[in-house]
Amino acid sequence: MERYVILSKVSPDALTEPEEFKGFAQTVKQKIKDECPDVNWKESYAVNGAYDVVDIVESDDPSQVTRAAMIIRSYGHSETQTMSATPWDEFLENL
Repeated sequence: MERYVILSKVSPDALTEPEEFKGFAQTVKQKIKDECPDVNWKESYAVNGAYDVVDIVESDDPSQVTRAAMIIRSYGHSETQTMSATPWDEFLENL
């Protein structure tokens, strides 16, 4: 399976209270589970910096990864950037 990193930045206008983020997160999680069955969610991180969330996913279907990112944008009120990722050791082996 191919691995992808999805970086998300939540719109400053999306929330009036931090607790609202839990509702967004649950909605996004369920929508992706329902609509992107070939996306395997590996890990998610809250981060400080240019982005708010880093998600690591795997899939053999890039269109489903794109769909997952669109769900994050729509229901998570976020801007996203998606990148393919290769584990470091695998990258070095293929040089």
